[in-house]
Amino acid sequence: MIFALARKLKKKGVLAINKRNADFVLKYNPRRLYPLVDDKLLTKRLAQENGIGVPELYAVVEVEGQVRHLPDALEGHPDFVVKPAHGSGGEGILVIAGRMHDKFRKSDGLIINYDELNHHIFNILSGLYSLGGQPDRAIIEYRVEFDPIFEAISYLGVPDVRIIVFLGVPVMSMVRLPTRMSDGKANLHQGALGAGIDIANGKTLSAVWGNEIVSEHPDTGRSVNGVAIPHWDDLLGLAARCYDLTGLGYQGVDIVLDRNKGPLILELNARPGLNIQIANNSGLLPRLELVEQHHADLTSIGRRIEFAKNHFAAA
Repeated sequence: MIFALARKLKKKGVLAINKRNADFVLKYNPRRLYPLVDDKLLTKRLAQENGIGVPELYAVVEVEGQVRHLPDALEGHPDFVVKPAHGSGGEGILVIAGRMHDKFRKSDGLIINYDELNHHIFNILSGLYSLGGQPDRAIIEYRVEFDPIFEAISYLGVPDVRIIVFLGVPVMSMVRLPTRMSDGKANLHQGALGAGIDIANGKTLSAVWGNEIVSEHPDTGRSVNGVAIPHWDDLLGLAARCYDLTGLGYQGVDIVLDRNKGPLILELNARPGLNIQIANNSGLLPRLELVEQHHADLTSIGRRIEFAKNHFAAA
């Protein structure tokens, strides 16, 4: 039975984690470049220097004593997001959706005061949410107002679009939709729903929630199939530019769609997960091998996107 399953996965071109690490991550992602994507503050500043849109930075807290400056830094910002610079998997992200006098309302409706906000920041500084548990910095930034297209197929949090980019070519994509189970977060392992996207036209395909293939959002009951992602060509262009931005050959680019500011880069990942293949009901391996064969001819962002649309359209 195990061998039959292995043959079935191989036939679909599914990329397994060991092969991903050996043939793509280690081969195309120089270790010295990892800090550019593992440090969200560094990624944000690099993107800004290159004219790529990101959520506006309100403040950075590096040591506990700096929290006394927060009231001034947050003046005029009724909502915002607090996150660790070296976090992963959505851990440690605190979303403030509004204020009530000197208190803050979280996205789930709970009210916290300044002491509780500071306590969360201190946990970030201690490394509670960082990769490897190392001391960290807290980033406080603009809270994205997601595009209205997602209102019927999302629960509380902000959906994001993940695009896998190989040697500058967008090869596979999905939109990650928060659910009640994921507590409004867009991480699939926490219970968010992932819907594959046709690279050619930006419309959603099949969707996966946990280990199930689904066609409706579990909380809203609305169909998640056939949804046209706005600004699709802009998203492909942003993702392709991230190859030139970081030099990483294999990376995941997470983009959010703000209703007022348009597409914004949320973060980059040098080791993106592989469940995007389930959401697309398609394997990554044939696409990566095809890009390897033609990479030398794809000398501009426009040609890379054209190549992706011509070769990776849904069947």
